[in-house]
Amino acid sequence: MRRPLSWRPLAILAVCLIGFLSIVPNMVSRATLDALPSWLPKNQIVLGLDLQGGSYLLLEVDLEPVYKERLETMVGDIRGALRTARINYRGLGVQGDTVALNLNDPAQLDQALAEIERLNPYSLGTSGRVRDFDVSSDPSGRIVLHLTEAKRTQLAQSAVSQSLEVVRRRIDELGTREASIQRQGADRILVQVPGERNPENIKRLLGRTARLTFHMVDLGASVQEALQGRIPPGDMLVESADKDRGGPSHYVVKRQVDVSGENLIDAQPTFHDGQPVVSFRFDNAGARKFARITQENVGKPFAIVLDDKVISAPRINEPILGGSGIISGSFTVESANELAVLLRAGALPAPLKVVEERSVGAELGADSIRDGTIACIVAAALVITLMLIYYGIFGFIADVALVLNVVLILGIMTLMGATLTLPGIAGIVLTIGQAVDSNVLIYERIREEMKGGRTPLAAINAGFGEAMRTIVDANLTALIAALALFQFGSGPVKGFAVTLGLGVITNMFTAVYFSRFLVGIWYDRARPAALPL
Repeated sequence: MRRPLSWRPLAILAVCLIGFLSIVPNMVSRATLDALPSWLPKNQIVLGLDLQGGSYLLLEVDLEPVYKERLETMVGDIRGALRTARINYRGLGVQGDTVALNLNDPAQLDQALAEIERLNPYSLGTSGRVRDFDVSSDPSGRIVLHLTEAKRTQLAQSAVSQSLEVVRRRIDELGTREASIQRQGADRILVQVPGERNPENIKRLLGRTARLTFHMVDLGASVQEALQGRIPPGDMLVESADKDRGGPSHYVVKRQVDVSGENLIDAQPTFHDGQPVVSFRFDNAGARKFARITQENVGKPFAIVLDDKVISAPRINEPILGGSGIISGSFTVESANELAVLLRAGALPAPLKVVEERSVGAELGADSIRDGTIACIVAAALVITLMLIYYGIFGFIADVALVLNVVLILGIMTLMGATLTLPGIAGIVLTIGQAVDSNVLIYERIREEMKGGRTPLAAINAGFGEAMRTIVDANLTALIAALALFQFGSGPVKGFAVTLGLGVITNMFTAVYFSRFLVGIWYDRARPAALPL
């Protein structure tokens, strides 16, 4: 047989060595890997939720508060602009999904529309230039603003993308390894947390918006009057988080946000006077705002509002100039840690609703692993036995290539940090069945060449050479199918597509190059007068 170029056997052996070395980390514990030097490979195949057990949550972003917040912001902008322009109006507010107002003097309609026009400029969106609002009016002086569809779409996309990032940060703050967080559809997020047995823990963490703001308490306002609907202009009535523990039921606070949670750069659970608290630290801009507010309001209480509830309303005893402070309340160690996690990860732009939840037990995952392993062993044993019986030494070479094929699939998945799921195991089982197809095509072609009177060497060369086109066509078709499944599928379908696609790629190497390499070694040693096929 014609000897291959010297670099070919070296390249083949290098690929085999890398494949075997890459799966070694899967054979030792994580603690052992962490103790090894940093330059050694430490990646392991990640077991999916169906194999390891854990929590599955499908969340939906509630977009209505996002739209309402934009409408409320426009109400505030219009109020300020019309007052500055000395335009009298009445009934300004959010009505359904619109902002509406009536002018006291219809003769000021054009002037009012001009002021609103300045608050509603064109912006660059995905579909070109868009405006936030469509403005309509009538001669009686009534003005109505509707959010445009383009703006609603823009707000929705931004809210879902931001929610996805906040959810990822919150899960990461827990120290959870290999959580899967994916966007599904227009407004849903899929969260899979392997190893987490209780989805309630995840729901509690993700169910809070964690919007933190600091407001001054209005000492001149009556809570009782506010509860009856008489809230002073510029104030708002906020429920107290401590009302069930003997604290005040509500506070009347200034609507103006003095400092927001967006300026936080760190939050940690700690203890103060023996009680669990949360310490926080602002960035430079937040520290300056906080210092100014505390300097101007010494002796007055200010409210710390989290998700529309006052969690603490301490009195400012002295100016706080360092940009840091503590949030105290009726915290436990667990709740203080949870609040710190929420604050570090940031606020959600919109509430999340749980659409679907599942909990997969470790026992079910262990059963899946055992059943999948048995399926792989049975499939491999049947294929190996059949090839040995039917093709002899050539069948043994195909079996060695089959083992290498599985090793390379697992090795590549390890290097990629890919997740192995139950459908992924099914893909490996299917790959085992398909792995020897290419060898069968080659061997049958060699048989035909032998029947045609060719010498063993010529038959081997012709078999590997002529079968190549058929092998490439078959594997390319399977690879396209795997790519389509990965692109358009989700969850379990993607797991199947990954192992199937990797199996197609490694099969091309093992069936064509590695098998030919082994056949060449055997032929150079045996020099048979006839091939045992």
